[in-house]
Amino acid sequence: MDALQLTGESAWALWQKVRSEAPLIQCITNFVSMDFMANTLLAAGASPAMAHCRDEVQDFQKIASALLVNVGTLSPEWTDGMRLAAEAAIALGKPWVLDPVGAGATPFRTQTIVSLVNLRPTVIRGNASEIMAVAGAAGKTKGVDSTAEPSHALEYAKQLAKDLGCIVAISGATDLVTDGERVAKVSNGVPLLTKITAAGCSVTALITAFVCCAPSDPLLATAHALAVFGVAAEVENVRGPASLRVELLDNLYSMDKATLTSNVNLQWD
Repeated sequence: MDALQLTGESAWALWQKVRSEAPLIQCITNFVSMDFMANTLLAAGASPAMAHCRDEVQDFQKIASALLVNVGTLSPEWTDGMRLAAEAAIALGKPWVLDPVGAGATPFRTQTIVSLVNLRPTVIRGNASEIMAVAGAAGKTKGVDSTAEPSHALEYAKQLAKDLGCIVAISGATDLVTDGERVAKVSNGVPLLTKITAAGCSVTALITAFVCCAPSDPLLATAHALAVFGVAAEVENVRGPASLRVELLDNLYSMDKATLTSNVNLQWD
């Protein structure tokens, strides 16, 4: 595949690469998100493995294409598994993505996230409050919901990306993705997504699949994944969050090139 650009055509090209390669994504995630996350990956053409036991996570990384760590469910055993899996991914040269769910909510959660951040993930994806908390700013969360807008967190995200040499994605009405210098804007999706639990968790899993299929530019891969998920959610005449959830999965499974390329809203900031 040619070098990626920030267009609908390049989003489609990368998505087809995901579908043809069907990468196996090891997901260490929370109980709430497991079902929707696994089905999102399957509908988009990837393969999920919801494996979090600390006794097998390192061996699982040997057969997986990439790793997603979502800290929504925490206990000493789970945090051990997260760390061991991330270390294995690094040792094997595989990308890993961190979703810092609820960063700033409690000292234990924040300390766990900081220890994982120090392992330098390929991508960090969170809402504005989570990203600000990870960056050491005054990010405050309401449970796992953001109390800040993506634009408020952008400068913190850029510095975090520079410090860690990673990609930072801030989810919101307009998603912002940065490597510390470049900033991509993704303006797809619908407000009703905020009423579907695990929607953010699931898009992070999709990011992981896209990144492992385009390792040379994880910023563009992240932006494309966000756009694909967002377009899939742009469904007319849904009755509410339950019907949107079903339609979103169906769209990820059946969307054609014309629909995606004509609706993608990607640009450089």
